[in-house]
Amino acid sequence: MTKTKLLLCSFILLGFTSCNSTETDVEASSRESVVESTETEISKLAIKQLAAYNRADLDAFCACYHPDVRVFNGETEKPPGIDAFRERYVEMFAKGGFGASVPNRVSLGDHCVDVEHWWRDGGKTGKVLVRYTERDGLIGVVQFLR
Repeated sequence: MTKTKLLLCSFILLGFTSCNSTETDVEASSRESVVESTETEISKLAIKQLAAYNRADLDAFCACYHPDVRVFNGETEKPPGIDAFRERYVEMFAKGGFGASVPNRVSLGDHCVDVEHWWRDGGKTGKVLVRYTERDGLIGVVQFLR
């Protein structure tokens, strides 16, 4: 397992664990409020791009990404830049019939990791870890880990 995957798994596990398994409703409510108030810019971008993705709004989706976005499928880098990024999605967005949800998200500083559940028409489904890194107020790096 690569260092990147180990690091991402560690972040996710930290997000799922609790130090006190007898937490009261008041403590849980306070903890949830803190999580909401500490939302990072990169997590806001991840939310925004997911909403655009689910609407099949290619322009709004791409607007969340840096002009020099770098995309990785595992450790393999795809051609960089927003034009190549957009081209990967043109046909899929034109056809529609897809979507995703993110039941778990962990963010720290300029980084965000989502556990994404995706689906396509015809019943095809899957899960993927998606790592986002902010650059100049946009998503500068996205990495898909399967």
